[in-house]
Amino acid sequence: MTVLVNKDTKVIVQGITGHQGSFHAGEMIKFGTKVVAGVTPGKGGTKFQDTVPIVDSVVDAMSFEPTATMISVPAHLVRDAAFEAIDQGIKLIYILTEHVPFHDSMDIVHEARQRGLTVIGPNGPGVTVPFECKIGIMPNQIFKQGDVAVASRSGTLTYEIVEAITRSGMGESAVIGLGGDPVVGMTYIDVLKLFEADDRTRKIVLVGEIGGNNEELAAKYIKEHVTKKVVAYITGRSAPPGKRMGHAGAIIEKGVGTAESKIKAFTDAGVQVAEYPVDVPKLLK
Repeated sequence: MTVLVNKDTKVIVQGITGHQGSFHAGEMIKFGTKVVAGVTPGKGGTKFQDTVPIVDSVVDAMSFEPTATMISVPAHLVRDAAFEAIDQGIKLIYILTEHVPFHDSMDIVHEARQRGLTVIGPNGPGVTVPFECKIGIMPNQIFKQGDVAVASRSGTLTYEIVEAITRSGMGESAVIGLGGDPVVGMTYIDVLKLFEADDRTRKIVLVGEIGGNNEELAAKYIKEHVTKKVVAYITGRSAPPGKRMGHAGAIIEKGVGTAESKIKAFTDAGVQVAEYPVDVPKLLK
């Protein structure tokens, strides 16, 4: 069993001719991901890197039988792009774009859930199962196959912690970036259910940040439902109340969503919390 993606996952890239879309599609192909088509209106009939066909719409791309899509289009076009994929029943929809309008994200996530589809993001690094499939922007060179599953709200911290795990001699079974916006498709509880059921995963790392109560809810769920070892890291300990730090979702208000409350929740659930990212492998061991 793998988490969300595997070596047989067929991916399309909506916005494959844009700067971000083209670069990361190329890196995904190098990783071994089966990118079967790109979607750019008006560019149908051309090819990406002389091998990947480009079509004008997701409807046209369905002839390649995709099971996942990466959306890399300007923020004001994300809703339309996502609904194209949703209407065609594509099972996994990853949204790379940041600054997606709040209500657009709400519409996308709500409609996808109603139809039993999975949304990752917006504004996250994607999903990787080494060395089977990568959808997103995580660096290719940081992974090693192993039994540690990682879920994170922060892109850069994801890379730092994954590389620390790899350097320690351990490896990863799956890595999922939830996204840093206030509204995202997957929660920690969603991924904890996947990690708990995954027979490749023996240990779990949650990388959190200030803002919201996602981590507190995850801690409660871990205490009641997760049997595997879980460790965590929380960033933003020095953030002043009311000031956004990095992500749109990383803001604390009136004591809610502080680093302290999240660390306490994890500690109470028996989850060790690393003081620095490089400490994560030590706690896993």
